Amino acid sequence: MFVCHGNICRSPMAEMIFLDLLRKSGREKEFAVSSSATSSEEIWNGIGNPIYPPAKEELRRHGIPFTEHHAVQLTRADYGKFDLFIGMDSANIRNMLRIFGADPDGKVKKLMDYTARGGDVSDPWYSDRFDIAYADILKGCKALLEFL
Repeated sequence: MFVCHGNICRSPMAEMIFLDLLRKSGREKEFAVSSSATSSEEIWNGIGNPIYPPAKEELRRHGIPFTEHHAVQLTRADYGKFDLFIGMDSANIRNMLRIFGADPDGKVKKLMDYTARGGDVSDPWYSDRFDIAYADILKGCKALLEFL
């Protein structure tokens, strides 16, 4: 899931791709973009995991700059701080709604729903195909930015 403040958007890969698109479009000052985990799987003893090495490699392959990033947990309080919450798949959406309790302002969206295809971003955790996930996320981020 990625969250954007001041209009939107977490997945660290999605965050970095979206930030790169914002920079290239000259719109980076319009948005504050952040990433948050929707489950505790990426956080151990209060410390968040860094970006998964194959995801870093895929970002490098496409010339997408990234910073060191460690997972943080999405909280109920985040709902009031951000304008839009973007999930990569149905599990993200379900987890966000559980954390928030509801979505009265319609802030929770799925990234691929901004594209003609809809559905979930291909999950590289199961397929080990970070190239396919990258292509999905790039398409979704471009469509999201166009929408905004």
